[in-house]
Amino acid sequence: MGRHLSFVECRESMGLGVGGGLAQRATISESGRDVVAVAMGPGRRHITKPVCEITYALREEGIDTSVLVVNAGSGVPADAPDMTTGSCFGLDPIEVERLQQYKVALIHLGNVRAHIIYKARLILRNVNIPAIVVAQCPIDFEDFAAVGIKTSQVMPPDDKIQTKGEIVHIVTGVVRGVTCTQDKLDEIVSKVQSMLPEREF
Repeated sequence: MGRHLSFVECRESMGLGVGGGLAQRATISESGRDVVAVAMGPGRRHITKPVCEITYALREEGIDTSVLVVNAGSGVPADAPDMTTGSCFGLDPIEVERLQQYKVALIHLGNVRAHIIYKARLILRNVNIPAIVVAQCPIDFEDFAAVGIKTSQVMPPDDKIQTKGEIVHIVTGVVRGVTCTQDKLDEIVSKVQSMLPEREF
């Protein structure tokens, strides 16, 4: 009574202690084809605890949510102006193929504003699905549109658009390594539900 049963085809390699045991990079835990949560991968800076908690909250509401941990999740894309981190963010062809199968992407990209913007652009340049960006720092639709990312609120000029996919919602104030507050979980769940109008929750 009152429970929702989910089957999760889980990760390819064992998890790490950081962030509640989220799988290591280059793995996916699959549960339906509604939502995919994109994580940068466990590490000293990329604390993945919020991704785990968000995934649990969505599944509790009956939303089938898979998790993709990006293989090259550190640093920034090669075309970002702040390419000084020593590592390069990117997507493998198989990751693009996997992402494209979902109706909604929930992208967790950390706390560095410039990194968030250019990582989102690279993902949505390759994948044509609507997205929700979850971040720690304040960021808005204008920030994304300024680098050519399509958004639901602000659209770049036609000749400046660089993405196939579109950012529909933004949730800020989700802190890495700290328990995600209930109001933020509720906000994320509500925004995901609004993007799945054909589903009954």
